[in-house]
Amino acid sequence: MATLALAQDNAFGQPLESQLRSCLLASWMCEAAGFPREVRETAYWVALLRYIGCTGHAHEVATIFGDEIAIRAQTLVHDAANPAEVIRDVIAFATNWRPPEEREQIVQLIHKTAREWAVHNFASGCEVADMLVRRLDFGPGVREALQFTFERWNGNGYPAHVGGEAIPLPMRVVHLSHDMEAIGRIFTPQKAIEAARDRRDRTYDPSLADLFVAHGAAWFERLAKLEPWDAVLALEPTPHRTLTGTALDEALAVAADFIDVKSPYMSGHSRRCAQLAADAAQVLGFDDEETTRLRRAALLHDFGTTGVPNSIWDKPGSLTRAEFDRVELHPMLTEQMLRRSPALAALNPVACAHHEKSDGSGYHKRVRADAVDPAAAVMAAVEVYVGMTTDRADREAMSAEVAATELRRLASEGVTAARASRAVLVAAGHGEPRARTVTRQQLPGGLSPREVDVLRLAARGLTTQQIADRLHIASKTADHHIQHIYTKIGVSTRAAASLWATQHAMVS
Repeated sequence: MATLALAQDNAFGQPLESQLRSCLLASWMCEAAGFPREVRETAYWVALLRYIGCTGHAHEVATIFGDEIAIRAQTLVHDAANPAEVIRDVIAFATNWRPPEEREQIVQLIHKTAREWAVHNFASGCEVADMLVRRLDFGPGVREALQFTFERWNGNGYPAHVGGEAIPLPMRVVHLSHDMEAIGRIFTPQKAIEAARDRRDRTYDPSLADLFVAHGAAWFERLAKLEPWDAVLALEPTPHRTLTGTALDEALAVAADFIDVKSPYMSGHSRRCAQLAADAAQVLGFDDEETTRLRRAALLHDFGTTGVPNSIWDKPGSLTRAEFDRVELHPMLTEQMLRRSPALAALNPVACAHHEKSDGSGYHKRVRADAVDPAAAVMAAVEVYVGMTTDRADREAMSAEVAATELRRLASEGVTAARASRAVLVAAGHGEPRARTVTRQQLPGGLSPREVDVLRLAARGLTTQQIADRLHIASKTADHHIQHIYTKIGVSTRAAASLWATQHAMVS
């Protein structure tokens, strides 16, 4: 869970340990207040998982603000219960990357639609968070608290404008601990204490704010002397949850979905890589242990993408050199996150090498993939094939046949490992033809074939009008299908629908 927390830090433009430091502050607040064990344990997990739904609305935030990671980092220190301060930041970020002739139009649009957009945006984050946390088998207290992630004491939060003691106590603790950690880190501990004093009874529960004013200086001194990772692990509620076997696989699948819901162009990517890698491993005769390691590494290989803004991943044109420099960082970020956990560190030789090449021309270390680890060569070939057969912001997917031809060319030139590339091609169906039994497929969720078509396009981020144009139907008909789909599968936002489609293997 702590590794997932570090990924959330990346997505919010924070140092890797920010979420952990906030968890420690929340735990110390609960201890000083004498809260019962149940509250302390819930606050612990909520502090680590608070932003687990943040990738669910990254695409929509980036559409308005460009670099969604930068604006999220800014929101960590502003007073979220002060509408004037919030709207000032919103306008500044939404206009500073636009040409002058567009800025006034953007300002007018924000004033007109800001509330509706915020409600939808934060509802999407909460909905995705609940879907992911439910799969991690946390109790109802954690799930309930996360529904109030963006609410505030005075009722000026989102999406439901809930305030006061209607916000669960663990989340009220985390609201304060997260903000204080950010302000204390970016500015000074004294600035954080002043903010707690100033915002009491507006942004924060006044009794908790008073507690922080009284003890905050000592807590910041304590933070400065600790290694947050070790301290957070030591505070984990008992009995400790140790994940092995299928339980670990499911948790890693949750992490993969957390990663991939970040962009419509990533939906299902990690799962698809994991399946193809495991199939290629069988072609190569890997034993069960090595196949499992490869499959798990494939599920987590793109953890570092959470630290690169969607303004880059979803850019319809060519990337600048500076933008591609940021892209090249994501395998390094994956490596940094996985190495914190001894169990996950074993996946690193494969996971962080997914963009390396056999001729040393890849990234981020520019080493020969096949020299690192035999499984790494498979992972690199899988990444190439899956990438070519997936729609990207700047191009449409290649056909399977064209992608197979291209991978064969790369192998013949020594860019990808020949043996690994052949195994990937065979696993993808480009080897000996197999006899297939045609069966009538039962579609999940009771969806019709047409609704599946609509859902796949919606998961890719297409608007209602674009879906209608693609399927040659009326816009009103497309909207009717979308609303019917949402009702059937029990979601209310595009991100949640995309996540549901990924879980049910309906996107590729």
